[in-house]
Amino acid sequence: MEQMYILAVIIGAYLLGSVSFAVLVSKAMGLPNPYSYGSGNPGATNVLRTGSKKAAIFTLLGDCLKGLVAVLIAKYLFGNQDDLQWVIAVVAIVVFLGHVFPIFHRFKGGKGVATAAGVLFGINIFLGLAALSTWLIVAFFFRYSSLAAIATAVFAPLYCFFLFGSNSICIAALMIGVILIWRHQSNISKLLNGTEGRIGQK
Repeated sequence: MEQMYILAVIIGAYLLGSVSFAVLVSKAMGLPNPYSYGSGNPGATNVLRTGSKKAAIFTLLGDCLKGLVAVLIAKYLFGNQDDLQWVIAVVAIVVFLGHVFPIFHRFKGGKGVATAAGVLFGINIFLGLAALSTWLIVAFFFRYSSLAAIATAVFAPLYCFFLFGSNSICIAALMIGVILIWRHQSNISKLLNGTEGRIGQK
């Protein structure tokens, strides 16, 4: 019975992650489908290319909240059971994977930066703040969302290991970081070629 309960929570986290706020917000605000312009990525940075800061903010918050909510629910249900801490780690990974490979959009999702941020805040507020600070500093000085995301993906697992040592949660953070960097392969090439779009560029 417990195994079925755990499986239901994990599947629920994936389905929640699969909800694309870029698509929902764009449709609600009469904007083009985010798959049809710019990078084709259903995320806040691409939505910002329409010129609608409000839509980009709503997208960012929605994608962040789904990661946060999934992890907080898992912590509420299993946080007091030492032998089930791994469930929280799995939920953190699958809600992120839901955004990257959403079942509702033919498994073609976003890069997962905002959802990963929500996951990190759900794990620990100080971990989330450290990761957010890294993103903001790099984004402010270089004006590249992708570069800020890559830097954060590298440092967030290190922050996690520093705060908590080696455990299943930090392994989840490391896996998310690796996937984030992998999802930014094309951005890495554009950064090296000098063709990557800057934050706010239409």
